[in-house]
Amino acid sequence: MTSPCVARHINHVAIAVRDIQTSLSMYQGLFGAGDAAEIEEIADQKVKACLVRIGGSQIEFIQPTDLDSGVAKFIEKRGESVHHICFEVDKLSERLKALKASGVQLIDEKPRHGLSGQIAFIHPKSTGGVLIELVDQDTAKR
Repeated sequence: MTSPCVARHINHVAIAVRDIQTSLSMYQGLFGAGDAAEIEEIADQKVKACLVRIGGSQIEFIQPTDLDSGVAKFIEKRGESVHHICFEVDKLSERLKALKASGVQLIDEKPRHGLSGQIAFIHPKSTGGVLIELVDQDTAKR
């Protein structure tokens, strides 16, 4: 059986936080995290977000901008913690169609703009309870 979605690698792990600056300072002090990319507001997701590189990996910090947002509710219920894992893929639109055809429940059936490029989320019901983001960096703004 052919996999409907082959990932290149993990693009980043996202952590939901109450305050990006506080989290950045902690990760820089504890782990020597590099300077963060610019903090960006992603209005449709009701968050501020930034990526920080640690060695060959990235961590994304997401801070809610609305107390009624999904990320704010996540923090209220679970505290500051890992929110999702992001896998980098090629041809995201095609991957989403193949995933849907194979019965995977998607949050996004079409790619949308995200911090790392064109993104889409797979519902945790289809991934053992883990929120998965897919990103196509070939469409990333650089």
